Amino acid sequence: MDVSYIDSYSYPRLLGPQFPGSPGGFPGSPGGFPGSPGGFPGSPGGQQAPTSPPPAFIPQQQTATPFAVDPGAISLCLFRNTYIWLRNGASFWYFPIFVGPRSVAGFRWNGRFWTIFGIDTRQIVSFTCF
Repeated sequence: MDVSYIDSYSYPRLLGPQFPGSPGGFPGSPGGFPGSPGGFPGSPGGQQAPTSPPPAFIPQQQTATPFAVDPGAISLCLFRNTYIWLRNGASFWYFPIFVGPRSVAGFRWNGRFWTIFGIDTRQIVSFTCF
């Protein structure tokens, strides 16, 4: 199962009727999302990808929960370096900038640079932010 998506509830609210490359497309493109210059809605100043890499260490995983991660809990990590562990065993540094009812959107560190990434909160086992 591919977990690199934004759920169907949040996707239309984030992108609206526009397509990438057109005015009001993806963050960083001319116009960004509707209502924000070059960034995600509700993000301060049209939040772009972080300008520096995440910390050079991998934190120890906290006690995992068998249930979905509460969006209210992960919202405390908005605009902070966050380490995420997924149900499929993957783990990575993340910089969340939007939390919806069932999803989180932000930037994922791929080892060299930040890439835009959305995840269903039901796929997150645990997280910790700095």
